[in-house]
Amino acid sequence: MIMRTVGELLRRWRQHRRISQLDLAIAADVSARHVSLVETGKSKPSAAMVLRLAEQLDVPLRDRNELLLAAGFAPRYAERPLNSAELSAAYDVVERVLRAHEPYPALVFDRRWNIVRTNRAVDPFLARVDPELLRPPVNLIRLGLDPRGLAALVVNIADVRAVFRARVARQLAAAPDPELRALYEELLGPWPHDGVDRPVLSDVVIPMIIRVDGQELRLFSTITTFGTPLDITLDEVAIESYYPADAESAAYFTGSTPGLTPEAAADDDS
Repeated sequence: MIMRTVGELLRRWRQHRRISQLDLAIAADVSARHVSLVETGKSKPSAAMVLRLAEQLDVPLRDRNELLLAAGFAPRYAERPLNSAELSAAYDVVERVLRAHEPYPALVFDRRWNIVRTNRAVDPFLARVDPELLRPPVNLIRLGLDPRGLAALVVNIADVRAVFRARVARQLAAAPDPELRALYEELLGPWPHDGVDRPVLSDVVIPMIIRVDGQELRLFSTITTFGTPLDITLDEVAIESYYPADAESAAYFTGSTPGLTPEAAADDDS
């Protein structure tokens, strides 16, 4: 394995971000000559300088550690399991978010879309999946697009694949990752039936339409991430929460009758 110098790595990130040495220097409040000397290896940057330049280049924490090691310094950012004692406060927040979102589905996944946690509302959908796909690590993209997974239930599979494709493409544009690139090429390349699904009538978001128990559920999702994390795990996890896009879908999860007011529901129960 070829070990790159810190200058080579910084230059690669700068070019990936498509900014000039001068622009980076201005953002980091250093001279353009100093940036040039660091990139060519003629000047050895301090750990603080490495992190300053990495901050301006929006380098992920995992890759900032690589920059520090290349410069001869110890890694700055730890990577601990989400359920470790050190991350107990963050873990508690994740659990609270997952439980508070019930009866609607929510799950936590890492940078490579491997599922870390789910709430109980996800369980009925996983029960419909081939057990082979549930062997750890369970990948959300594979789960959603494999015919043995949820793909057989998804009515607008081309729309869902397009959403996955756009999201992973943005990830790869932000930070190259060989494993994520391999996942993209395996599951997200053009398919013969892409674009032939029936039109989705929505002016707000593209819902995922799932057919279960003879009913079509229309769901859209939001993504929650940790702000200013200092741990690699927290930097890379995200919580995806699914919401019903119409009253009928909401009623499926709540067990209520769509369009029925609380007063009418009470009269019906009596």
